[in-house]
Formats: sequence, C-alpha cells, structure tokens
Amino acid sequence: MSCTFLGSLNFLLFAIDMIYCNIIKGGMIKHPFPPASLLPLLLASAASVAIVPTVAAQSAHVAEPTDDIVVTAMSRDKANLMAGVAVMSDATLNEARRPSLGDTLASLPGVTSSGFGPAAARPVLRGLGGDRLRILTDGIGSFDASASSADHAVSINPMTADRIEVVRGPTALLYGSSAIGGVVNVIDNRIPRRVSTEAVHAEGDFGYGSAADERTAGVALTGNLGGGLVAHLDGDWLKAGDLRTGGYILSDPLRAAALNSGDPEVAANAALRGKLANSAVRTWSAAAGLAWIADNGSNIGVSVSRHDSLYGIPNRWPTTAPDPDAPEAEGNIRIDMRQWRYDFRAEIAAGGDWVDRLTLRAGYADYRHAELESDGAIGTQFFNKGKEVRFDLIQAKRGAWTGVTGAQLFNRKFNVVGAEKFLPATDVTQWGLFSLQQLDLGRLRAEFGGRIERSNAKAQADLDLATLADRRRYTAYSGSAGMQYEVISDWRLGLNLTHAERAPNAEELFANGPHAGTLAFEIGDRDLGLEKSNGAELTLRGRAGGFKVDVSAYYNRYRNFIYQAPTGAEIEGLPVYQVLQGRAVHQGFEVEVERQWGQIGHFALSTDVMADYVRATVKGYGPAPQIPPLRVLAGLSAKSDLVDLRAEVERVTAANRSAPAETATSDFTLVNLSSAWRPWGQDAPVSLRLSVNNLFDVTARRHSSLLKDVAPMAGRDIRVGAAISF
Repeated sequence: MSCTFLGSLNFLLFAIDMIYCNIIKGGMIKHPFPPASLLPLLLASAASVAIVPTVAAQSAHVAEPTDDIVVTAMSRDKANLMAGVAVMSDATLNEARRPSLGDTLASLPGVTSSGFGPAAARPVLRGLGGDRLRILTDGIGSFDASASSADHAVSINPMTADRIEVVRGPTALLYGSSAIGGVVNVIDNRIPRRVSTEAVHAEGDFGYGSAADERTAGVALTGNLGGGLVAHLDGDWLKAGDLRTGGYILSDPLRAAALNSGDPEVAANAALRGKLANSAVRTWSAAAGLAWIADNGSNIGVSVSRHDSLYGIPNRWPTTAPDPDAPEAEGNIRIDMRQWRYDFRAEIAAGGDWVDRLTLRAGYADYRHAELESDGAIGTQFFNKGKEVRFDLIQAKRGAWTGVTGAQLFNRKFNVVGAEKFLPATDVTQWGLFSLQQLDLGRLRAEFGGRIERSNAKAQADLDLATLADRRRYTAYSGSAGMQYEVISDWRLGLNLTHAERAPNAEELFANGPHAGTLAFEIGDRDLGLEKSNGAELTLRGRAGGFKVDVSAYYNRYRNFIYQAPTGAEIEGLPVYQVLQGRAVHQGFEVEVERQWGQIGHFALSTDVMADYVRATVKGYGPAPQIPPLRVLAGLSAKSDLVDLRAEVERVTAANRSAPAETATSDFTLVNLSSAWRPWGQDAPVSLRLSVNNLFDVTARRHSSLLKDVAPMAGRDIRVGAAISF
C-alpha cells in the first residue's frame, strides 16, 4: 500500500518537474514556434507525464473521468470529436460553482476567467474572449451585454446548470462566426427533456464559502402531469460579501507608485490588504417550464425565466497624486441587472432513411442593467433586446455517412443611455446557413463543414456622440476539414484545418465615447473589414492500460485581427484607445494526463496532470493583451463508494510577455484540497462536500483580467455544501 502511494506522489513530482524544467526554465516558450515544432514537445510531455483526458477530476473543476457524450447538434463520444471539448456535470459541477461562469470554468484546460471581480468574470478560451466567444443556453445566446465590456456579467447563473460544455475548434462554427474562439454551452432542464417515472422529483443544493461569506441555495422541482406532460420549476439565490484576498490588494508596481506619489492619502493605499472593496454580489433567478414528450422522443416545450443580480465593481485605488484638472475617480459603483427570458424548443424524431431528427430552438430576452453611483443614483443604463432562432436537420446515418444541416437567425437591439454613453443605439441582424458532414470508415474518420453568414449592423445618429446614422453589411464564409486516424488500437491522431471569418461587432464599429468599465475613451472604426483566420490543430487521444491521453496543439494566422491600441492622447481625462486591424498569430497547446493506479483498500487511486499555454502576437503592435501564461495542474484522487478525496497543486508562471501599456503578472502556486461524502452510498439522495481552496492564502492574479493589478483572486476559501435529490 505504501509503495503504491509513494509511487503516486513520485508521479506528481516527476510530472511537475518535467514540465517546469523543460518548458519554463528551459526556455522552450520564449520564442514563437510553428505547429511542426510543437509536436515533439507534446509527444515528449505525453510520454513523460502519461497524459490525462480532458475530464480528469480537478478538485471539482472538471468533469468526471468518463467518456461523456457531447450534446452538440449531433451527440458523439468525446473520443470521436475532431476538436477539443471539456464537459462539467454532476458532482464536479456542484463543487465548482462560483457566482460567475468564468470562475466556475476557470480550471478546465484552455479556459481562464476575465477576472473582473467575483460577479463579472466571463470565460476566456485559449486567450480569446469578448465577441470571439459565444456563451449559450442550450444552443441559444445569453442575450446580455457581457461581450460589450469586461465589467458586464453574464446573465446565466451557474447554479441553474445541469451540464456545461466547452467546445473549441472547428465544431464551434456551428454556432456562428462569433464562436471563432469557441463556445460555452450551459444546459439546464428548464424545458424538460424526459418523462420521469416519479410523480414529483426534487433537487436541492446548498453551500457556503468563507472567502466572501458566500451563501447559496437552489431548488428544482419536476412533475409528471401524465399524458407525456412534464412541468418544471426552479429557483436559486446567492449572496456574498466583499471577497477576502491573499496578501496586498495592489500589485507590487502599483504599491511602489503609491508610496512614491508624495500624497499621504494615496500612499496609504499601498498598505491595503484583505477584503476587496465593493466586490459583494446578490443574485436570484426563477423559472417555469412545460413540455410534452412523446414515447419516440419527439417533444415540444416552453419556459420563462427571470434573472436579477446586484453586484459591485471592485474599486480602483489611486496610486498617484490626483490631477486637479482630471475628473474625480469613481468608486463604489454597482450594477443592477435584470433579464426576462422566454425559450422554445421542439424536436421531431423522424426516424426516416434520410432524416433522423428535426429540431427548432428559439429564444427572446429583454435585458437591462443600470450602473449605480456611490449614492445610489442611476448613472448609465444599458438596454438589450435579443432574439435567436435555430433550426437543425440531423441526418440519419447511411453507412459511414452522417451529418447536420441548419439555419440560424439572430437579432440584437442595443442602446446605452447616460453620461458615460460610448455607443449609439445599434441594431444588428445576422443569419447563417451551415452544414457539418462526417464519414466513419473505421480507423479513418473525416469531417467537413461550412458556414455562410450575413451580418447587417445599423447605428442611429447620435448628437451626444457626434455620430451620423450608419450601416455596415458583411458576408462571412467559414469552413473546416478534419481527419482522425487510429494509428494503433485506442490511439487516434487527428488534424483539423479551419478558415473562419467574423464580422466586426457594433462596439468595434461605432464606439465613440468614455467607457467606465475599461477606464478608456474608446473609438471604433466604421471601415473595419472581416476578421479572417486560417488555422490548424493537431490532436492525439488514446488510452493504454491505466493511462488516458488528450493532446491538442493549434496554430492560427489572422488577417484583419481586431484589437484596441492606446493612441497616447486623452479625452475627458481618459486615455484614448482606437480600434485597429492587423495581422496576428495565435498558437498554443493543451496537454492532459491520467493514470489509474488500482485499488488501495476501498479506494481507487489516480493521478493526473494538465498543462496549457497560449502565445499571441499582433504584427506591428507586439504581444496581444491579457493572454494567460503557462499553467500546470497536478492532482491525486482517491475514490470509494462513500468518500472521494483529492489534493491538487496548480502552478501559474509569471506573465512577462505583455502588450504595450500592460503590466506583467507574478507567478503563483495554489494548493487545493477537496472531499465528498455520501453517507448512505452512491445512489442515496444526500451528498456532502468540503473543500479548501488556496490553502496557503497566497496572492494570485489572473493576467487575463483588466483588474489584475487592483483585484487579486480569492485567498483561503473553505467551502461546504450539500446536494439533495429525491
């Protein structure tokens, strides 16, 4: 027993040592490298650390170690997908939930968080966020303002999710050109999917987190009304105070600037530590749904939901003596967000020779949020009305051939009202046609896809912004081709080639005003062209004995890459940022490893390692901003019928490769412990959990966050929770 346990620890230490010495200290990430030179590194990592699958159990931050079926337009085993996919569900999702979607998913491979405080943290995939990432509810958009600014929260509460899928690569093109960086699809049961054998099924989840005095409660009821009718009700509530952080609030460079300011009041900010002021959040949501479900799987259903959130934007403390001519620094700003949402889903199980299923998905939402000043007065308000319709025809499998073809329509009416208005009222309509076809020839599998999308963006004339009415039209063509070959039994090598085009969004085209969320005066460019990317992704997946392997390496070249750059000028006391286009290169890898060591008494012992890295450069500008550095995570898990135990170490390297006007970020190491207890066994209705995150209370900052210098991550956080189902 002791030898096996020591062997597990040796595996963890060996894996960390190999990745740190060979990749970080050895300087293998100091220079750009094309895909061909990535392969030896990845294969060496695979051989030395015995790579783990995407769904390795990372302290409840990743999905269970099983081959989950991914619910895209076509349900497929993860091993058969051409691109990278991660799935979070069940007990791991219960443990991973945080107030924001970004922090909930932040430990998945290739995923980090925008880190704009505990509430407004949006996912970032492979260094891409904003309008390059689509966040969906059951395949339909979130209909909020989160893509327009980092301080705007996603209107999806992670507590309502039954399952969350993260899709990267060519498959994401099924969901629109704005998915050029990937898709986060949150799946809930608000429109029921199956008829329960119980008259009423109830689920509840309750939790507490010490770092922010965070309290959560969620309840869901599903009732069988007979005749195939199923009703659903759910409600959840979250309340958290200001987040307690590890160490000083300000980063070392800002502390030094504050101390050298010559102003005693400013210098006092260098001593700030502990709680992150104005980061509290209060959220609730409720929903009702009704569906009719036939014996053959055909169904039709609707749901209505309400989401309310009141959260603070962490204060930005001054580090230099105030300029008497500049506007007063803002503080204690809160955002009051509300959304009504209506959803519809219909599915016909055709079962024909050519058509297997037909699905229709539609949604509409009325969203608004108000930015509240420190005295409670309403400042700037944001209004968004969005609707989306999606139709999929899933083909019946004919020999080796299957596929899906569909159409999608999206409309967004967005308006900003108030003193910090930076965008005129806009109306954006997009429609798209797409198809994805697959061939399964046994050892060889191939996939071909294409999408055409028409975008029409209109801006109203606005005297306050000195802008005229304008309209821009774009037609984007995207396509992908992939091949996967089983080189030996249970080991598949794949190659994906992608051409993707994205139309500029309204903010990139028409912005012309002060934006408090980014502390910048933003100026768009009405003459922007389509953003175009040509990319390749190499994958290796397999298993042998107790090992599982999942490796992805990608390389993308952009034409007309859209980014913001400082001009050096100031307007209204804010630095001016101009939207520009240029050539860019985006590359990186994800490596995962799991080793099953067998039984020790009643416990099944396993170890796992995950590493990811992104490098992005804009020609003529330098490194792209907010790109996360190399990360390595290693864990040891022991599972039995009654108890699950896990310990993990996450190492994030220093981010010294920074964009112009961007600060560097120090390295950090987090140690996390977690456990789950099922007092009455696996199938019993009660599960209890206990975890300690950031055990040693270290100071940690995400380089992907605009607030990294003034808003560190949570300090030591003791979390307890209970899940009940009956």
